[in-house]
Amino acid sequence: STKAGINMDAVKKMGHIVREAAVRTADRDCIGAAKLVVFCNAPEDNPFMAGAFHGAGEPDCVINVGVSGPGVVRAAIKKAKDTDNITEIADIIKKTAFKITRMGQLVAQEASRRLCVPFGIVDLSLAPTPAIGDSVADILEGMGLAQCGAHGTTAALALLNDAVKKGGVMASSHVGGLSGAFIPVSEDAGMIAAAKSGALSITKLEAMTAVCSVGLDMICVPGDITPEIISGIIADEAAIGMVNSKTTAVRLIPAIGKKVGEELNFGGLLGCGPVMEVNTNSPAVFVNRGGRIPAPLQSLKN
Repeated sequence: STKAGINMDAVKKMGHIVREAAVRTADRDCIGAAKLVVFCNAPEDNPFMAGAFHGAGEPDCVINVGVSGPGVVRAAIKKAKDTDNITEIADIIKKTAFKITRMGQLVAQEASRRLCVPFGIVDLSLAPTPAIGDSVADILEGMGLAQCGAHGTTAALALLNDAVKKGGVMASSHVGGLSGAFIPVSEDAGMIAAAKSGALSITKLEAMTAVCSVGLDMICVPGDITPEIISGIIADEAAIGMVNSKTTAVRLIPAIGKKVGEELNFGGLLGCGPVMEVNTNSPAVFVNRGGRIPAPLQSLKN
């Protein structure tokens, strides 16, 4: 799917493929689906797995660097006073993003020099890990939310995403990739806690994807989910990406044999996640129509 339209035949097929990947690896917590991302407007220079690929517009060999660093941003915000206004919070994030990106650029340039490989881009994305203190959700809560998923979360995430980009582009002339904030549920300790408590739902996550990088990422869903519902979720995210001319993606893990409230544990950086509730009203007739959702008018900019 791209800003030029959504191929619903492909969306339908991917719903079946995502579920099949989970079924074939059901004995390993359905990890096959955790390695499969469905993108809309995928950037060719994304250095982050599992969405990384070497696009046709890239050199034969290139160094693209992802800087990450949500823990550093959270530590900086923690020093802010409760009386600091939102503009001051944004400035703290921008200054921190500048420092992280500057370091990423210096590392990339040195690696390029030593390996005699061209330096491509620095991706500014804040990519969380399951480690305590390395969470995007913690950053949002540090701004003043009781828990990630509360009303105001989308606005806080929009501020974070924008401030990271503004700080990063001042530090490097080679910013690319996704460059924003990732919200993978199972890979973020704060997101996991919010999902377990019920503060964070898939519906809220979908709203958050309209203002940040990637999309519905590393979300465990009930094992009896139908391929058509998966396709409907993919179509919704693709529509957000297409209409807003931005990258969106879906990485769902059907938890075969498990229900809402149970968990999948992938280990390592993929973490673990609770099985989240999905709307079970079927979009089957819509999905099975096939064809193509036409490009929105704003794609005709030339």
